[in-house]
Amino acid sequence: MSERENDDSVGEPIVSTHTAPRGKLENETRTRRLPPYNVIILNDEEHSFEYVIELLTKLFAHSRAAAEELTLRIHITGRAVVYTTHKEKAELKRDQVLSYGPDPSMSISKGPLGCYIEPAPTD
Repeated sequence: MSERENDDSVGEPIVSTHTAPRGKLENETRTRRLPPYNVIILNDEEHSFEYVIELLTKLFAHSRAAAEELTLRIHITGRAVVYTTHKEKAELKRDQVLSYGPDPSMSISKGPLGCYIEPAPTD
């Protein structure tokens, strides 16, 4: 496996499509990127900072410093984009967050963090 294939941060596969434009007899191959999606985590009072930091480092491979910054942003603004990738992987990451479960250090924690995906703005 090449270094690029093993790098989870790449996240956006390239799709090749074959087309036969009108007036041309030859097939052309065009390369396009799949549209990006943001994974967004919501703030709540049922999960500790440490729980969120752990989740961000384990599921998204963020550094401790990046996870701390994102956790603070979630706390202050109520939400934060924690990952951007193609739709299929964004759905997987959302499902992983929702499967992470309640925070065992907080008795009021009854379920997972709120998490959803949305299309990312494109230029």
